[in-house]
Amino acid sequence: MENIVLVGFMGTGKTTVGLLLAKQTGMPLVDMDTLIEERAGKPITEIFAQDGEPHFRELERDIARALAAQEGQIISTGGGIVLNPDNLTDYEKKGLVVCLQAAPETILERVKNDSTRPLLAGDKPEKIIQLLETRKSLYEAIPHQIDTNGADPKSIAAKIIALYESNNS
Repeated sequence: MENIVLVGFMGTGKTTVGLLLAKQTGMPLVDMDTLIEERAGKPITEIFAQDGEPHFRELERDIARALAAQEGQIISTGGGIVLNPDNLTDYEKKGLVVCLQAAPETILERVKNDSTRPLLAGDKPEKIIQLLETRKSLYEAIPHQIDTNGADPKSIAAKIIALYESNNS
């Protein structure tokens, strides 16, 4: 049984939709950021502050490689997973990779009170727009795209399940 891999910028709905998918499919939801925190023994904000982003990306790569070798799970990735193309290549070998998209305004509204996102320290609106612009082509290169702006998470999950079933038939 293939994995369902949810990719997208922070605040696009990966965790919310992932929980619904797990409930509907019976497959476990695996959150990459949680695994990274468990492996490092500290929150992501501390990994960034103490060890730097390159170290975080190494941890992320190790976990992506390990998860891609497994089957039958819903994987919620971190927003920067697209920065290393090997991550997506590995995930595509044994899974349906779906990119969730949202407008900068939607993302800002969803993450405005979240202090756990190290890349958003400081001026959030400008930072979100800058990061989105930097990663835009990487997200757009993913074949399966779903716009989450104003969409009900249940309908998004239904679309992903339909995609998954058509991929596995």
